[in-house]
Amino acid sequence: MISSTITGLIDQYGYFVFFLAFSLGPFGIPVPNEVTLLTAVFLGRADILNPLTAYLCILAGLLTAVTLSYSLGRFCGDHFNLKLQNNRRFQKAQLLLQKHGKWAMAAGFFLPVVRYIMPMLAGFSGTRFKTFMIISYFGAFVWTALFYGIGTLIAAHIL
Repeated sequence: MISSTITGLIDQYGYFVFFLAFSLGPFGIPVPNEVTLLTAVFLGRADILNPLTAYLCILAGLLTAVTLSYSLGRFCGDHFNLKLQNNRRFQKAQLLLQKHGKWAMAAGFFLPVVRYIMPMLAGFSGTRFKTFMIISYFGAFVWTALFYGIGTLIAAHIL
């Protein structure tokens, strides 16, 4: 059902759908990243989409989202910290960052929702943008490449 919704949106808006799904994901788009990414893989394997273009749109969207999340944490940290302090996922991400330091930013990409909260926490904690960028962008690249690769292997056996 979600895949048919995504394909309908692709018919209307093209690859921009993948960018929007990932860049607006933390701000209320209810489609899980994994489903969107796997849909792009399957459509690429079926020669409906260019796999590289779809992947680059996904990566660009995710990088945009985590950069926005970091910026919100950096510049509006106190306000968001008060609103989110009782949120279970927020607390989990906070504990990860405290326990494992800045490398938790990269590992956070492998946990749904946490991948968007972790950059905000990095902003709260005063992590320099350059440090955030190096670690988080690397984590985003690894997460998307890994999931895209796994999806490609699965699609090769199914299609």
